[in-house]
Amino acid sequence: MNLFDLLLGNQRSFLERSIFTTIELGIRYFIFAGSAWVLGYWLFRNRWFHRKIIARFPMSSDVRREMGYSLLTLVIFGLIGAGTIAASRAGCTQMYWKISEYGGGWFFGSIVCAIFFHDAYFYWTHRLMHHRLLFPVFHRVHHLSTNPSPWASYSFAPAEAVVEAGIFPVITLIMPIHPLAFGLVMLWQITFNVAGHTGFEFHPKWLMNTPLRFILNTPTNHVMHHEKMRGNYGLYFNIWDRLMGTNHPDYESRFREVTSRPVPTTKH
Repeated sequence: MNLFDLLLGNQRSFLERSIFTTIELGIRYFIFAGSAWVLGYWLFRNRWFHRKIIARFPMSSDVRREMGYSLLTLVIFGLIGAGTIAASRAGCTQMYWKISEYGGGWFFGSIVCAIFFHDAYFYWTHRLMHHRLLFPVFHRVHHLSTNPSPWASYSFAPAEAVVEAGIFPVITLIMPIHPLAFGLVMLWQITFNVAGHTGFEFHPKWLMNTPLRFILNTPTNHVMHHEKMRGNYGLYFNIWDRLMGTNHPDYESRFREVTSRPVPTTKH
């Protein structure tokens, strides 16, 4: 799953592996979420404001809460990641360690399969966590961010963090996957996840005039989910929401409105 395991091999205790995994995930998270924060909320705060989906910035208290829960999530992710690696070392999963074992074709094919499987896993677990009996335990914390910042990407209650991390052991159980391939899937995940929580729409306005609107998800789609609490359950793609009729009815018009706002003129 991570470079520490690839470099250090099998001679690590569970505690050491958990610490290394948590640190590696934390570094990755703070690079991606931190970069989005610096760009959108500091350097280009005013220049990009016309693309702010909800035309205000979150409160400082909300951002601090998101960061606090993100730290807890990273620890849970690290523990489940370390446990999955230990189980794989013991031969309890289909994770393999030499790319030549399945060849380069499957190495890249497994990445594509894992991304589509993760998208389906996220959609259905996400919808399930919106059930009135499960929502308070699993998903309420994430929805405290009604106007999310990049730090909302991992702002989960512990129960939801376990569900989100469950994609790692589930994938290793159902299909052969190399740890480097899964690491690349997680790079895709953190990129898409942070982008969806930035609060800014970066896609061009012509997207809704092309077939891509049936495939790609957008930050507008996910921010509306935070804002409206219902609909728009997808992660990477807009396929499941369209198949199940769960896109918010105002999604496409909201996207067009956000992407049609005039660019502010610079005063000299």
